[in-house]
Amino acid sequence: MNIIKAKSNNKTAKGSVEEIKGIFGEFEPRMVLFFASSNYEPEDISAAMKAAFPGCDVIGCSTAGEIISGEMLKGSVVAMAFNSAVLNNVKIEVIEGISEAVDVSDAFRSFESFYGKKMDEMDFRQYLGMVLVDGLTCAEESLMENIGNKTNVFFVGGSAGDDLKFEATHVFVNGKSYNKAAVLALMDVKSGFDIIKTQSFKVLDKVLVATKVNESAREIIEFNNEPAAVAYANALGVPVDELSSHFMSNPLGLMIDDEPYVRSPQAVDGSNVKFYCSILEGMELSILESANIVEETANALQQKVEEFGKISGLVNFNCILRTLDLESTGQSKEYAEVFNDIPTAGFSTYGEQYLGHINQTATMIVFK
Repeated sequence: MNIIKAKSNNKTAKGSVEEIKGIFGEFEPRMVLFFASSNYEPEDISAAMKAAFPGCDVIGCSTAGEIISGEMLKGSVVAMAFNSAVLNNVKIEVIEGISEAVDVSDAFRSFESFYGKKMDEMDFRQYLGMVLVDGLTCAEESLMENIGNKTNVFFVGGSAGDDLKFEATHVFVNGKSYNKAAVLALMDVKSGFDIIKTQSFKVLDKVLVATKVNESAREIIEFNNEPAAVAYANALGVPVDELSSHFMSNPLGLMIDDEPYVRSPQAVDGSNVKFYCSILEGMELSILESANIVEETANALQQKVEEFGKISGLVNFNCILRTLDLESTGQSKEYAEVFNDIPTAGFSTYGEQYLGHINQTATMIVFK
């Protein structure tokens, strides 16, 4: 096997890493990716992982729950290792201070120097970007816009979590821990890869236009020239004071090529509605209705298995809102079992990155 995964429920960073290292055994990784509960001290878990695998790049982040083949976990560490049969090369960059400003120029210059190619000339079928970002900075939109303006390479990933404490999230790179930062990994993939985006919603024939917004606060003041909460509730046919109870099942979607890119509402604030990602003034958004997450995910995976023949590894960036939905409907075990036969590692995120920042979605990287 060229991609292997491991987990540990040990309560200490040292014990967890020792267990993971034992599972990996004699495997020689080119890169190790790990996702760790915020129950672990961030500096301890990052340092221990790098010490265990000193000969390769080691990256990861804190979580709001962990995912491994066949299981959805809490309070654990999951890891995935890739060898040189999968990755020709990988280059890691950290962008700090993203809560104040985002500039990927230095990171991209480093990528270009390392690979000897311009970012806008790299073949998106060969090169793949992974992005892990502090999930409390509200900087994901700016980060992904910066990236998209400079390259056609896909950068896919998730926003770090902290088990719903909403106090501090961390990203990890080669033994160090960072917050207010993003990690970019640019991989030269030898084995082939693809990206799955699944959001498990159907699109209703109801549209809200954001006519007045506070973009930096991710807050809508007016939809359709009416107070946002009133317009949203009227579109759903529910009283305003019941609107928030419909947020999970009826978020909004920005439609691109008939595909929804989900914007999830967070809270009603007076007559305004706050969201987990930004909405621009003038943006037209369709109201969505939740479908079966397990079925939608299983179908998306089956299509990819039929196309690839076999998936040798999968990284799952799964929104915490999807995880909470699965828990509320008693489907967590069913969802985890969808990945039984595929080496899988991932985590419950505070947002997903794919062609921008989105919510209530799973963005998955699959390797041939």
